[in-house]
Amino acid sequence: MRPFWENKKLTEMTPEEWESLCDGCGRCCLKKFEDARTREVVYTDVACRLLDCERCRCTSYADRAKLVPDCVVLDPEQLDRLQWLPSTCAYRRLADGKPLEWWHPLVSGDPRTVQQAGISIRGRALSEASVTPREIEERVIRWVKPARKGRARKTGR
Repeated sequence: MRPFWENKKLTEMTPEEWESLCDGCGRCCLKKFEDARTREVVYTDVACRLLDCERCRCTSYADRAKLVPDCVVLDPEQLDRLQWLPSTCAYRRLADGKPLEWWHPLVSGDPRTVQQAGISIRGRALSEASVTPREIEERVIRWVKPARKGRARKTGR
């Protein structure tokens, strides 16, 4: 029997299936900027203040949209507007008709493979609580690539 992510469209998944697609890398929680002219999205190594950078999990997941007004809560209906998601993101990959990578916990059976594959932000990012807004602009990185140029805007998530 094939796994649910190969049998169902993203819009057909249960809330539990949808949530299980998150690999826990933390990349979507990094601060990012979009060039207004070129629409290119670049990531920084500065994470949302709610992200535990060691565990790569939100410390207030249920209330994140209330606590961080520009937090983007992912849902299957808006994925076509979220081109800023990392090219490694399971939501983005499945929306684009690509398979999950070998390191994804649903494939590997082990959540540690995200770190082993170098996908996780663990040890590579710091909280926005430890930098000034001006410093964030100086912390652009190239090790996270958006899936493709899109209609993203400057966003905290």
